[in-house]
Amino acid sequence: MKELTRPERLAPGARVAVVAPSGPVPEERLQAGLDVLRGWDLDPIVAPHVLGRHEEFGYLAGRDADRAADLQNAWCDPSVAAVLCARGGYGAQRMVDLLDWDAMRAAGPKVFVGFSDVTVLHQAFATRLGLVSLYGPAAAGVDFVKSARAQDHLRSTLFAPESVRTLTSTGAGLAPGRARGITLGGCLTLLAADLGTLYARPGARGGLLLLEDVAEAPYRVDRLLTQLLRSGWLDGVAGIGLGSWRDCGRDEELRPVLADRLCGLGVPVVEELGFGHCDDAVTVPFGVRAELDADAGTLTLEQPALR
Repeated sequence: MKELTRPERLAPGARVAVVAPSGPVPEERLQAGLDVLRGWDLDPIVAPHVLGRHEEFGYLAGRDADRAADLQNAWCDPSVAAVLCARGGYGAQRMVDLLDWDAMRAAGPKVFVGFSDVTVLHQAFATRLGLVSLYGPAAAGVDFVKSARAQDHLRSTLFAPESVRTLTSTGAGLAPGRARGITLGGCLTLLAADLGTLYARPGARGGLLLLEDVAEAPYRVDRLLTQLLRSGWLDGVAGIGLGSWRDCGRDEELRPVLADRLCGLGVPVVEELGFGHCDDAVTVPFGVRAELDADAGTLTLEQPALR
């Protein structure tokens, strides 16, 4: 697995676009997120359909073509230095095939931030653009607008990425050891759903897989991990870092499932690295070389996420 191209870090005054590739966005949270971005001396612009809602499917922020156009136009706008997703939810799978990846590649690298359902786009940015992306909080997400730590970590990643190169676990290692590899991953449900598509990574071989999810019962986590195992997608993975598992059952129910499904791979597994659907979520880059140390409980980037 190869390292991907790192976009340039942001500078004060940079223009950033907020898009909604998935679910509908509450206006009050959007405004709160925009206020945070303006407080960082950024110039946020809102894509036309961010506050939209599909006329038939209310779980979508407008029609697929409109959401795709928002993302593509923002990405291809030379005045925009970063594209931030307003929220997750569901819908990225429906619009990813509508994007003109040749045009987006020609626009050059820039920063892309989002998480959860946006996992689908992280995979596509890696496979189609060869670009490092940031698995970080949504610009209009409740866990972002109410969390100073989530804000500070994303801000540091965007402006001073050398200052946030180590994540430290608040839990214990599921399996010991140390491994190096290229970071990849995201929300477990979306990684499993993306298997076999044109944009999915072909597998995790040689990589450090970062996994998290929300509101999946332990048996469903088992099913999703088993699907990745049976498909061969986890063959050759170098190590696994786990984020949050909010509303995925009690720890005494979920932890044995994670251990049963992952420890047989014979690679280090670190729990509770603090990314994903959780309070004070940190930002992690996909596509950079890092070291996972299960004994120390750390994930250390070998270079900053952004140039």
